Amino acid sequence: MVKVITISDIQTLIAKVGINNFFITLIDSLEKEFSRWEHFQKSPRHAVHLDQGVIELMPTCDGELYSFKYVNGHPNNTASKKLTVVALGLLSEAKSGYPLMISEMTLLTAFRTAATSTLAAKYLAKKAVKHIGIIGTGAQSEFQVLAQSALFDIETVKYFDIDSEAMKKFHDNLKNQSFKLIACKNAEEVVADVDIITTATASKGSSKILSLDVINSGLHINGIGGDCPGKTELDQAILSRAKIVVEYLPQSKVEGEIQHLELNSTVHAELWEIVTGKKKGRESDNEITLFDSVGFAIEDFAILKLVYELAIKNNIGTEMDLIPSLQDPKDLYGYLCEGP
Repeated sequence: MVKVITISDIQTLIAKVGINNFFITLIDSLEKEFSRWEHFQKSPRHAVHLDQGVIELMPTCDGELYSFKYVNGHPNNTASKKLTVVALGLLSEAKSGYPLMISEMTLLTAFRTAATSTLAAKYLAKKAVKHIGIIGTGAQSEFQVLAQSALFDIETVKYFDIDSEAMKKFHDNLKNQSFKLIACKNAEEVVADVDIITTATASKGSSKILSLDVINSGLHINGIGGDCPGKTELDQAILSRAKIVVEYLPQSKVEGEIQHLELNSTVHAELWEIVTGKKKGRESDNEITLFDSVGFAIEDFAILKLVYELAIKNNIGTEMDLIPSLQDPKDLYGYLCEGP
């Protein structure tokens, strides 16, 4: 039997656990999995690039559990009332290859992306984070802000999007939170006097939504919008000034902001090196730091593993008969002939 987790199951799980507690638990789970970096089999994701977007498979295995995620990125989908990103995931037992869980991952991808950015900010942002900003108030935006709010004592959130309706949606969804929301007229206004800025735009192309001349010393940047070849958000001059951390260099140098860079030596560290203390995170309040995030399979592994554990604990999800149960494991055809 395979546990199947639907969208409504995730809604039920978050209602039971609480979104703030879920984020705190997920950030802790991600930290533990990145600390076990050497236990995982790793590879860049398999991507099929299309004129309309990209479709990807993201696998990894730690020897005990195997996971993969199917995910797309189609920036123009919203014009036809479809999501830019949708995803499904699978968690299985490595020793037998038997699936344990199939899960929706559209919501879970939003959760794990936000939690990973916040984990990076734990090591790269200044200690007393009070003011944050986000550029791009699409489907990912509320998750990013709530994840940071779960870890830091946030007082103000500045935001901007070229779509005024997306800004209204963002405000309406977060207006009852403890922090103050400040709508801005442009990206430059968002960046002023914040401790963390998150860039989360969806345009497929090389954009420059931030330039170096508006970046203050001490700023931490979570760059999450650039996630495939040719798709970036930041002025290259920012990369030359920032201490850059990525998830997995072989993947990030193809898909991330650092695809602009000629030398890998410009990248300070992979995230696991910061988490384990192998390399230092922020070393002064004057540093400009950048987490160049494209998403990596270990993040999907972490949230699938966590959801599986929570689903069992809270009796959430449906057990489905997706694998034949045979008296004779060599007689698959005979099982078919038995009928339903």
